Amino acid sequence: MTSSDPPPFLTLRTVTILLAAAFIGLVVAGLAFLSTRSAPGGALAGLTAAGASVVGLHQLIGRAGG
Repeated sequence: MTSSDPPPFLTLRTVTILLAAAFIGLVVAGLAFLSTRSAPGGALAGLTAAGASVVGLHQLIGRAGG
């Protein structure tokens, strides 16, 4: 990378955390929907799981060089 190249908008760590959180949220939403047959309940469970997993993954996945 030369000095004229701008830094990336999202780092690889950030993208990994967000993709893993989205996957976890989708799995939880699907399981909650299959359990209750309630779409709003499944969506709420999935969003809650995704938000909580972002915090957990942020602490779990360390920064490079730090």
